[in-house]
Amino acid sequence: MAGIYIHIPFCRRKCHYCNFFSLASRKLKVLFLKALRTEIAHSRTYLAGEPVNTIYFGGGTPSLYRPGELQEVMEELTSARGNASPPDPSPQGEGRRFSAITKEVTLELNPEDVTKEYVAELKKTWFNRFSVGVQSFADEDLTYLNRSHSAAQALNAVKLLQNAGFENISIDLIFGIPDSTETRWEKNLDTAFSLGVPHLSAYALTVEPRTPLAWMIDKQKSAPVSDEMQVRQFKTLMKKAGEHGFLQYEISNFCKTDRYARHNTNYWKGIPYLGLGPSAHSYNGFSRRWNISNLSKYIDLAGSGGCLFEEESLTNTQKYNEYVMTSLRTMWGFSIEKSVSDFGFQISDLFIKQALPFIDTGLLKEISGVYFLTDEGKLFADRVASALFVTDDEA
Repeated sequence: MAGIYIHIPFCRRKCHYCNFFSLASRKLKVLFLKALRTEIAHSRTYLAGEPVNTIYFGGGTPSLYRPGELQEVMEELTSARGNASPPDPSPQGEGRRFSAITKEVTLELNPEDVTKEYVAELKKTWFNRFSVGVQSFADEDLTYLNRSHSAAQALNAVKLLQNAGFENISIDLIFGIPDSTETRWEKNLDTAFSLGVPHLSAYALTVEPRTPLAWMIDKQKSAPVSDEMQVRQFKTLMKKAGEHGFLQYEISNFCKTDRYARHNTNYWKGIPYLGLGPSAHSYNGFSRRWNISNLSKYIDLAGSGGCLFEEESLTNTQKYNEYVMTSLRTMWGFSIEKSVSDFGFQISDLFIKQALPFIDTGLLKEISGVYFLTDEGKLFADRVASALFVTDDEA
């Protein structure tokens, strides 16, 4: 089962921390959809006939388009993949499914776009999961991040979706905001869990180069991000999530039993996916490709039949290191059995030896041949994973 990701490159305005490819302009919205349809047609064979299990509209801000416009894109995908059967009605009242095979069709929503009218239109589409970009339920945090919605709009967006019968909802939050407090972060979490949504994603604020946030900190217009604060708030997050019955199935993602994001889990499990739109990435198990991060060039090349992406074939070393990095981030862990099957005994034995110091220091644990980060280890996930990488000579 494969996945499809569609990158919508438009925003009302750029958040101070964001380094994703997006534009605070919508003048090319119509031309972009035309180019996207062209890319869909040219990419129909990329997944080699693999059934599609998930579809994810991200960005940017996909909800700047009307639901009907996004529905047309999904129908274009259906036609291009030779599967023109109508969607099955969902017994849970969560909209309609993309097909009998596709289990999850996600739309990222900005709270300010979620109105009664917008939700009513969503009921006529195939979307059955929604990721609401809340980031914080505190107006002070939202101002700092340069978000375009208020805390009240965030709460209202979730409730409008729930009142319409949509239950499969995820909330995004950001922690470690310099102007925030421990009390405010705890209140954020309490509010999120009180809403009864089955999924929560929470990310530490990262200062990316060439973003307004990096400039603000460099010019001392903002306090720097505090590692100590982020550690404290991450520990609070894990504690409160556990108290509310949420599984930490990936370092930044928490869910009720079996309500994990299937699409994102495809990435962490190395399942093939097709990325459409400027800057989108694709992976087929053998190679990785990435589209150009320039909207005007994307539109021009799509119209002229030019190549929209660069591509690299993945070496055995790259595949192994990616498995180390992604598997350790999840509750499924690094499996020695899978490692032996995919990469051989030699490299798997090396992992066991390299992992021993981290087990001794309490950052890793091993259960029946599967290795996991401990709660303490999750604070150092990147450091642990990179220490377990191998070189071409070792692979």
